[in-house]
Amino acid sequence: MQIEPQAFDRVLSSMCTEPHPVAREAAERFLATNPGDPGTYPSVSALEEEAIETLGEVAGLEEPAGYIASGGTEANIQAVRIARNRVATRTPNVVMPESAHFSFQKAADVLGVELRIVPTDETHRADLEAVRSSVDEETALVVGVAGTTEYGRVDPIPELGEIARSVDAMLHVDAAWGGFVLPFTDYEWHFGHAPVDTMAIDPHKMGQAAIPAGGLLARSSTLLDELAVDTPYLESTSQATLTGTRSGAGVASAVAAMDELWPDGYRRQYVRAQNNAEWLADALEKRGYDVVEPTLPLVAADVPRSTFDALRAKGWRISRTGTGELRVVCMPHVTREMLASFVGDLDRLEVRASVPVASDD
Repeated sequence: MQIEPQAFDRVLSSMCTEPHPVAREAAERFLATNPGDPGTYPSVSALEEEAIETLGEVAGLEEPAGYIASGGTEANIQAVRIARNRVATRTPNVVMPESAHFSFQKAADVLGVELRIVPTDETHRADLEAVRSSVDEETALVVGVAGTTEYGRVDPIPELGEIARSVDAMLHVDAAWGGFVLPFTDYEWHFGHAPVDTMAIDPHKMGQAAIPAGGLLARSSTLLDELAVDTPYLESTSQATLTGTRSGAGVASAVAAMDELWPDGYRRQYVRAQNNAEWLADALEKRGYDVVEPTLPLVAADVPRSTFDALRAKGWRISRTGTGELRVVCMPHVTREMLASFVGDLDRLEVRASVPVASDD
């Protein structure tokens, strides 16, 4: 095979990163194991229990239930599935802000629930009045995001929890990206801050585990019972996961990364990433761009489409928000040198664009 994997030296748009060396080594050792059959593979099953225990510590939950999933999409679908299965109504609905991940649209399509999408406010967070006016007696789930994919915002999770409880609905928090930076901030976002029922939190994003290593956490194991199906031909008797065969590599790498980095390594990583985001935001502001303040390590700015396309042509892996801003995620692999090189290319492009074209007259 001649094709090499993607290098990360110009990747600025991804919410995944290079795995930590200990996570890479652990993944290789557990490549052939399947936590989907814990009776046959008890060692990786024990590792998964350890992973969930640590994720619970990260997310403020003393006795967590859950499992290592393929990623945030699976965890979000499973949260919707739990909520749908708990209600008696034939027409359940899910209320979420427009900033929520597109995986909820997949969940609604697959599970046959109504998706009620409400606007965000001027700070790009869930509009509480819009949420309040959208819930009713058939609402099964209210969704809040702790680290949105476009602007890195944290929804008012405790207030969303109050709204969910007012109609006897569940509260799900999507912290797939933000879960490994938010413990070092003052935000209220987790199980200890609000009546959160389920959460997506991904070790393979800011947690530096190998892909795939997402996470689904639940406040109680009884919530996972809503997902259980019989597995008569396996050594284990039932299964609550969405997929059958799963990656033992992802489980092992998540444990290795968290053992190595939680909490002090992740704290240092957050400080470095946030400083990089603020440096980039300042650099872009000084060049005249409108920049959305980076409250987490994610920068959005109104760089023109022509400039954006030229930067991509130079090999920068960048993306745009739904309203068109340049979007840069300061993941662990993103260094100050990378950002300085990026800004240097931006300057050269702007200088070239400002030079008048010579006339033929």
